[in-house]
Amino acid sequence: MADNLQNKSILLIENQYFPCINWIKLLFQQTHIQITPFEQYRKMSFRNRCVVAGSNGLVSLSVPVENGRNQRVPFKEVRISYREDWQTQHWRTLTACYNKSAFFEFYRDGLEMFFLKKEKFLFDLDTNIIFWLKSALRLNGSIAILADKKMDDAEGVLDLRDQWLPKNFQDGAHMGGEIAHPYFQVFENRIGFQPNLSVLDLLFNEGPNAHAWLHTNNL
Repeated sequence: MADNLQNKSILLIENQYFPCINWIKLLFQQTHIQITPFEQYRKMSFRNRCVVAGSNGLVSLSVPVENGRNQRVPFKEVRISYREDWQTQHWRTLTACYNKSAFFEFYRDGLEMFFLKKEKFLFDLDTNIIFWLKSALRLNGSIAILADKKMDDAEGVLDLRDQWLPKNFQDGAHMGGEIAHPYFQVFENRIGFQPNLSVLDLLFNEGPNAHAWLHTNNL
């Protein structure tokens, strides 16, 4: 993957809901990142979900969408459902999982806004989250939201959408029988180190040092 990144000047990647760590690593390796709102919405992806670590194991958080997950519409048209109070559920889960982490309080106020404001469209929610993470992680690369569907196939673009999905996001995480590039996790002594979780796990546990960790530990 490293060779492919070096040979292309622009990275095309999908929007994710509190992206997984390897997704963020790609952003640290490229200076020009593009995200398209025109792609067909894909179910069973990280576009509407993330995975965090709890005391009893992995916890998946999903944003419900109107008209079900099987709809065949552009991502930008997918509407968030508020029939259930998923925002309160997600915030309570994150608080329960990370209130004892070293930096949860440091990021708490900035993060909580995503669970108070009711965005209409999933793409907009994901985009706002990514730009918040860009600031929190001090990411220097540029992130552009494509305004034209034709730009998806532009010359020099490396398309790495859906490299990690909920069904395989931890595949290949072990090297030589050991986890590659571990960092401290709250429940590691109970459930073992869990690689490639939502970047929130890294941020809450490592704080400002997450920038250096991501910059050093390339894919």
